[in-house]
Amino acid sequence: MTIKPLIILPDPILRQVSRPIETIDGEVKKLADDMLETMYDAPGIGLAAIQIGVARRMLVLDVSKDGEDKKPLVFINPEIVTASDARSVYEEGCLSIPDYYAEVERPASITVRHLDREGKEQVTEAEGLLATCLQHEIDHLNGVLFIDHISKLKREMVIRKFTKAAKMRGSKAL
Repeated sequence: MTIKPLIILPDPILRQVSRPIETIDGEVKKLADDMLETMYDAPGIGLAAIQIGVARRMLVLDVSKDGEDKKPLVFINPEIVTASDARSVYEEGCLSIPDYYAEVERPASITVRHLDREGKEQVTEAEGLLATCLQHEIDHLNGVLFIDHISKLKREMVIRKFTKAAKMRGSKAL
């Protein structure tokens, strides 16, 4: 397994819409393993493939608590098929927007249809942190960031801050 470098805002790669995965082969499984390794190293609880520069519809997550055994999950071609009318608010952060957090309101529970690491179709019912994390990562697959769910003023401030930091580093992402 290999820890991959994370794509950081304002890199335009984060706004790409990811393509479906047609075949689950050794390369896709290695990508899942690398993504999990990268997520755990960051450390984070979720990671979409686009966050390491791979525009494919796959995400990994692990919402187990500190001290619990790891429970890594792989979602290939995830699709939200139902979302509750009830809403919940969580303070979200993102590995691609380091050290910035904001409260985001999303559906409190969702149902996601997806393929697992072995290519078997699954349906996952999620609520609480798992539902929030899944929605956050599925947004990434659609080129949407969690800051798109906050006020325009706050979003513009965050983008300006990260653009300035990228210029200071001499980033080519601009």
